[in-house]
Amino acid sequence: MSRLLQTEGAKGALVATVSTVAFFGLAVFAITASPNWDLVQNQFFSREDFVEAWPDVLRGFWINIQLFLISLLAIPLVSLLVAVMRSLRGPGFFPLRLLSIIYTDLFRGIPLILLVVLFGFGVPTLRLSGLPSGARFWAVVALVISYSAYTAEIYRSGIDAVPESQRSSARALGLTQWQSLRFAVLPQAVRNVVPALMNTVVSLQKDVALVSVVGVRDAMREAELYTAWTFNYTSYVVAAVLFLLISVPLTRLVDWYVARDRQQRSQVMA
Repeated sequence: MSRLLQTEGAKGALVATVSTVAFFGLAVFAITASPNWDLVQNQFFSREDFVEAWPDVLRGFWINIQLFLISLLAIPLVSLLVAVMRSLRGPGFFPLRLLSIIYTDLFRGIPLILLVVLFGFGVPTLRLSGLPSGARFWAVVALVISYSAYTAEIYRSGIDAVPESQRSSARALGLTQWQSLRFAVLPQAVRNVVPALMNTVVSLQKDVALVSVVGVRDAMREAELYTAWTFNYTSYVVAAVLFLLISVPLTRLVDWYVARDRQQRSQVMA
C-alpha cells in the first residue's frame, strides 16, 4: 500500500513539474515573440542600465531596511498595548476600551499611503517642540500607527480565543486583572497569533516603500530619480529584485513556521 502511494506521489510530482515548466515556457515564448519585445527589453531589462542603477538603488534600499527594522520593533509594542486596553473588563476601564476602539477604527479606515502623506507632509509643518520634523521620522510613525491598528486586532483575536476559564482561574488565585492578562492570558494568546503576525511582517517589508511619496530617498525614490534622468525603467526592476531578495525568504520562513506550528499542535492533540 505504501509503495503504491509512493508511486502515485511520484507520478503526481512529475505531472506537476512538467505542466509548470510547460506553462512558463509558453509564457516566455509568447512574451519574447511579441512585436514590441525588443522595445520592452530595452526599457525595462537593459543590462547596462541595471548595472548603472544598482549602486544608487541599493543605497536607498538600506534605508528601507532600516525603516523596516525600526517599525518591526515598535509595532508589536504599540499594538499589544492597544489590544490589552480593549481587553480590560469593568466599567472603570471603559475610557481605555473606547480609546482603543477609536484608534483601530480610525487608522484601519485610512489607506496607508494617505497616512504617510498626512504625517510626512502635515505634521512637520506644525514644528512641534521637542519632536523631529523630518519626513522620514513621520513616515515611520505613519507605518507604525497603521500597522499597529491591524496588529492590535490580531492580538485581540488571540486574547478572545483563550478560554474564559483561564482568566477566571487566575482571578480566583488572587491575581489582579492586569496580572491575569500578563501571566495567564497573553502568553497563550501571543503563541496562537504568531503565524498571523509573521504574515504582517512580509506585508510591512513591502509597504515600507511607500515612504518614497514624502521624498525619502529609499530604493523606490532612487529608481524614480534614475528613470527621470535616463527615461529608462530598468531601475524599477532593480528595486523589485532587491525587495524580492528579502520578501521571498521571509515568506518561506513564514510557511516553515506555520507548518511546524501545525505539526506541533497536531502532536499535542494526538
